[in-house]
Amino acid sequence: MNMWRSLLFVPANRQKMLDKLGAIPADGFIFDLEDTVPAEEKAHARQMAADCIAQLPADRCWVRVNGIRSGFLHEDLDAFVGQVQVAGFVLPKQDTAADVAAVDRMLASLEASRGMAVGSIPVIAMIESASGVLFAHQIMTASSRVASAVYAGGQDGDMNVSLGATWSSEGPEMMFARQMTLLSARAADIPCPLDGVYANIADPAGFERDTQLSQRLGFRGRTVIHPSQVEAANRIYMPSEADIAYYTRVLQAFEDALGRGTASTTVDGKLVDVAMAANARRVLDLVAAYQRK
Repeated sequence: MNMWRSLLFVPANRQKMLDKLGAIPADGFIFDLEDTVPAEEKAHARQMAADCIAQLPADRCWVRVNGIRSGFLHEDLDAFVGQVQVAGFVLPKQDTAADVAAVDRMLASLEASRGMAVGSIPVIAMIESASGVLFAHQIMTASSRVASAVYAGGQDGDMNVSLGATWSSEGPEMMFARQMTLLSARAADIPCPLDGVYANIADPAGFERDTQLSQRLGFRGRTVIHPSQVEAANRIYMPSEADIAYYTRVLQAFEDALGRGTASTTVDGKLVDVAMAANARRVLDLVAAYQRK
C-alpha cells in the first residue's frame, strides 16, 4: 500500500533545490516539469531531474509531466520510462477519463518497447478544474495505473479559476469540490487520497490548521511546496500515540471477545464490534505504511 503524508514539489530546473533533497524528510518528491518550468527550459529540466533522481531512493521520486495538450508530454514520458528510480508520474489537469486513458496508452507503448510489463508504471491524477471534480470518479477508475489523486485546490490556482470561487480553507467556497474529490477517491478504492498545496508559505499556522482539517476530512497526505511544510504534514497525518495505543487496545479487546464467543465488547466505555475493530485495523495499518517510509 503506497502512502504519503508529504509529497514535496521541486522545480526540476532549480539545481540549488535539487541538491538539498537528500536532507529533507518528505515521504516523496515530485520533480516538476510543468508549471514551474518555462518552455525553453523543459529539455534541460528533464536532464537535471534524471540526474538527481538517480541519486535518490526509487520509491520517493515522482515526475510531474506536462499536460496532454501541452506538446511536451511524449518527450517527458520518453525521458523517464525505464529509469528505475522513477516511482511513477503525476498527471496534471485531468479533466476527463479520456485524458487518463490517453496517457495510459502512451505509457503502454513505451513499456512494451522497453521490455517492461505493460501497466507497471503507476500515475497520480491531479484534479484541477470543475470538469475534473465532476468526472473525478471516472478519471480515477479510467486505468488500473491510478495509484492516487490530488485535490489541487491551492489559493488562486487553476481550481479557483475554473470554479470562479473565492479561495478559503474552511469556508463553503471550495469545500464541495474538495470533499467531492475525496469522495470519488474513496469510491475508487484509493487508499491514500491526497490534498493539494497550501500556497502561503509565510503562514505556517494556517498550514497547520488547513492540514488538520484535511486529515479530519479523510485525506491521508498532501502535496507541499516548501521544505518548511514537511514536518507539520508528516506529524499531522500520522495518527497520534494516544490513538495508536487506543486502537491497539480495541483490537486486543475485540480478539478477546471473539475468544469468548461474542463479537462485541467495550473499551473505555465505548462499544466495540466488527465495524470498530475494522476501523482500528485501518488506523494501525496506516501507521505501519507511514513508518515504512
